[in-house]
Amino acid sequence: KLCDLALEEDNVTSVSWTGRGTHLAVGTHKGEVQIWDASKCQKMRSMMGHQARVGTLSWSGNMLSSGSRDRSILQHDVRVPEQYVAKLSGHRQEVCGLKWSSDGQQLASGGNDNKLFVWNMHSTSPVLRFNDHTAAVKAIAWSPHQNGLLASGGGTADRCIRFWNTTTSAALNCVDTGSQVCNLSWSKNINELVSTHGYSQNQIVVWRYPNMSKVVTLTGHTLRVLYLALSPDSQTIVTGAGDETLRFWNIFPGPKTKGDSGDSSSLLDFSSRIR
Repeated sequence: KLCDLALEEDNVTSVSWTGRGTHLAVGTHKGEVQIWDASKCQKMRSMMGHQARVGTLSWSGNMLSSGSRDRSILQHDVRVPEQYVAKLSGHRQEVCGLKWSSDGQQLASGGNDNKLFVWNMHSTSPVLRFNDHTAAVKAIAWSPHQNGLLASGGGTADRCIRFWNTTTSAALNCVDTGSQVCNLSWSKNINELVSTHGYSQNQIVVWRYPNMSKVVTLTGHTLRVLYLALSPDSQTIVTGAGDETLRFWNIFPGPKTKGDSGDSSSLLDFSSRIR
């Protein structure tokens, strides 16, 4: 067990690993952001500043961004003693999604106000504002294959995955998935992405980009699939749902080795490889 906040009458509301996987950031119901050394099971520091629960966290190097029900995003530089180094204001309801681009230049945020914002490293107000979603934007993912390509997913009243070019500010595509979009994650090894869903089908879908054809639809969870994490080798995902189960799925191929001329299609094209 890494930590138990019950003694502090608090709850864990978000978690996020550093890129190297040595430290874990923990957001709490009371608005605290904690940094834990996973190998030592030791809390390194606590950072205050939020007035309500911290529902989403995202790392970029030594910078940790936290999004809260208090509608703000705080930028924490873990190398300095200050609680936070910048406060980003723009959302009018809870910030429920945060994701840094892989190059560390842009931060995307989604809110219960149905807005998707993009911030740069130095901005305290959004540099891009996308207003097309008609429900909360919790699901956000940057493509590791194309600079500035951003995917976002909307809640029950929206059900769409939308694609944006943050270099040109252009809306690229919109796909109606038929159900609430809870999470998005891109494979690092192949140009595919996975989405998890809630009402009404609670499914997991692997999509081939850019034509957005379905590679496979996975079912098993009986309530909405609220949580998604991708393994470091980008082959396996773990999903967590309101049905109180964790499920592991081997859905993506590994990285291509030199001289590999094999088909780059998903592992799910071969049913015997699914677990």
